[in-house]
Amino acid sequence: MSKTTVLTAPQGLLRFGLRLPIWLYRLRLGWLFGNRFLLLTHIGRKSGLARQTVIEVVKYDEESDRYFVVSGWGIQSDWYQNIHKNPDVVINVGARKLQVRAEDIPLSEAVDILEEYTRRYPMAFKELTRLFLKEELQPGREASQRLAEMMPMVAFRPRK
Repeated sequence: MSKTTVLTAPQGLLRFGLRLPIWLYRLRLGWLFGNRFLLLTHIGRKSGLARQTVIEVVKYDEESDRYFVVSGWGIQSDWYQNIHKNPDVVINVGARKLQVRAEDIPLSEAVDILEEYTRRYPMAFKELTRLFLKEELQPGREASQRLAEMMPMVAFRPRK
């Protein structure tokens, strides 16, 4: 599998479906998602305008209050590039609104987190790999490694 597999941005109905949760957050219905999804508000690296996207939370670490996500379309994803230009962003998770700082997660830690995700959500993992990689991977360490190499992981940590 080549790294170009995740380079195609969503279009048409897929794009509409992926953006629909933004409206639920705007209608103050984000609590419906619990801790499973978050609304990221970031600043466009070229425009300087506020942008929003909804991302699945791969892991929430209650002790450190960090939310871990992956960039489904790899490093070329707009939100991913934007947070590298300005890592101080805002997230809404459930009913919470947090001022956070984005930080990249090392590959080895990302693999461990993704492997844990595959155990908790095996069907979701299969569907996500089919959607993003055009290949249904079986949950496990090897699949987590392949995914982590293609989809960088980011954590959002509350700013003090």
